Amino acid sequence: MEQNKEMTAQESLQLIRETMNNSRKAILRNSAKYFLLWGTLLTVMSLVIYFLWHATGKPQWNFLWFVLPAIGYPVAGMMRKNDVAVPQNEISKMLSSVWSVFGAFSVTISVIAICLVPMNVSLIIVVLMGLAECFSGALLKNWPIIICGFLLGVGGAVIAMLVNSEAQLLIFTLGGVLLALTGLIMKFQNK
Repeated sequence: MEQNKEMTAQESLQLIRETMNNSRKAILRNSAKYFLLWGTLLTVMSLVIYFLWHATGKPQWNFLWFVLPAIGYPVAGMMRKNDVAVPQNEISKMLSSVWSVFGAFSVTISVIAICLVPMNVSLIIVVLMGLAECFSGALLKNWPIIICGFLLGVGGAVIAMLVNSEAQLLIFTLGGVLLALTGLIMKFQNK
């Protein structure tokens, strides 16, 4: 006698839930090193630009920000070769979209501020970065990522409003430290 091998609706939902949770865990494991990479690069770059601007009094050192993606993307590409294969799914696609939109907004706003309309770019970018990290945490259902993103966005915005000199760059040092801290938390959570 042949058994009926069809799943019930509840079994199907349970399988989908387990698959999504396993995917989230794999994405968190893979993403930890990218948070560490970008956090480290952001910390180093912000300190280099701060010290150069502070030593020379020339804000033109801010053009070095455009070096950050020129270094980060190739290094991330090399790191990606060692990633555990995770099938593309809606979560990974949304995460990629969140950070791509953040990058596009950051570059576009920076160019507009340089060429057309002077504005507090630090304020705008730190809020966008905090939002991108919060959205990432929400998609991954990970409170430490959400909290670090919130601290970065809100704390950075407050600092950007209070500080008008090259010391504003230290917001991004904070941002880099928080991104790296997020990566460490993710790494330890998903060993």
